[in-house]
Amino acid sequence: MLHVEIDPAEAGFAADRLARIDRHYQRYVDEGKLSGFLAVIARDGRLVHVAKGGLRDVEAGTPVEDDTVFRIYSMTKPITSVAAMMLWEEGAFELKDPVERFIPAFADARVWAGGSQQKPMTVPAREPVRMWHLLTHTSGLTYGFHYAEPLDGIYRDHGYEFGAPQGVDLAKATDVFASLPLLFEPGTEFNYSVSTDVLGRVVEVLSGQPLDVFFKQRIFDPLGMPDTAFGDADPKRLAALYRPGLVREDRMGQLGLRTPDFLSGGGGLVSTAADYHRFTSMLLGGGELDGTRLLGPRTLRLMGRNHLPGGAELKAVARPTISETQNDGMGFGLGFSVVLDQARTKTAGTAGELAWGGLASTAFWVDPAERVTAQFFTQLIPSSTYPLRSQLRQLTYQALVD
Repeated sequence: MLHVEIDPAEAGFAADRLARIDRHYQRYVDEGKLSGFLAVIARDGRLVHVAKGGLRDVEAGTPVEDDTVFRIYSMTKPITSVAAMMLWEEGAFELKDPVERFIPAFADARVWAGGSQQKPMTVPAREPVRMWHLLTHTSGLTYGFHYAEPLDGIYRDHGYEFGAPQGVDLAKATDVFASLPLLFEPGTEFNYSVSTDVLGRVVEVLSGQPLDVFFKQRIFDPLGMPDTAFGDADPKRLAALYRPGLVREDRMGQLGLRTPDFLSGGGGLVSTAADYHRFTSMLLGGGELDGTRLLGPRTLRLMGRNHLPGGAELKAVARPTISETQNDGMGFGLGFSVVLDQARTKTAGTAGELAWGGLASTAFWVDPAERVTAQFFTQLIPSSTYPLRSQLRQLTYQALVD
């Protein structure tokens, strides 16, 4: 359960200003824009404020509660990235290693050179897809749901829009991804993609374990995250999924109730606010929480550096398909967005802040300078519908008064 662990004033927050968070998002509920919400703010790992309201299931009339389970979609990606870097710390790979060393299907990668969805033209890749390309979405892979390039349509033609065709596991899906053209030469641009799914497959190959087993044994159990898993959520606690106008989306929503064949390291997990708070607290703690260390602090600092080509901002190298962060003033590290220039972002926050979000409008950030972590949960797709994330930053930092 979620319990405030420190008086806001002691943590440097004004309680009356924190209450603005509750009122702001309750208006979204009252206006029929959100079914419900849960926001969690912490400093130095201790909960300062919990705001919740509305319903986890509008049709059933059941409220959002502390233990409500949410589909976190792309908030799975930082977990997969941490898993990979745990293996990196063990010497299992180097960041410059070609992915083909672990997934041979990537050995003959080809790059899109024109043509159409039906008749693509390709050329051999000059640069292999490397491990750091997977961690930074600079691999040249894509997503079928982008609807931005002919290559996205080729992914859809193979059955990869959201997730994978029924009966296809992660190993088979990864070989399919490797057989399709790359959108650009690896390491030259940023395109949000199935890169983290491929990274999850590398974790399986290097560890000799299915991704769900590795996550449970190496991350979830050690950190105390009992409700985080690839589906199989308690139907009584799982929030319903909605589109704008509170149109219920059961086709996608039902996927949270069973364990899928395709263990998507890019978007397959369900979780709770309490569980993800444990994960973000570990990140804030430099890889350690309550005596359990997953990563060394220097590894976390490396992950929090901007790894985009030439040290560029996302704005300079990203294809216009990403909706989990803005581009101005932002870089990308090994699994997270990174604030480079707060003034250019035109949002509250601090340089060095790590963050990411998910398709259903969930989000988190970790601010090492202010020692603040924050999470927001709801179940509205797509995540670009309302400026929920930037508004939570405003409302959180205006309440920080020390």
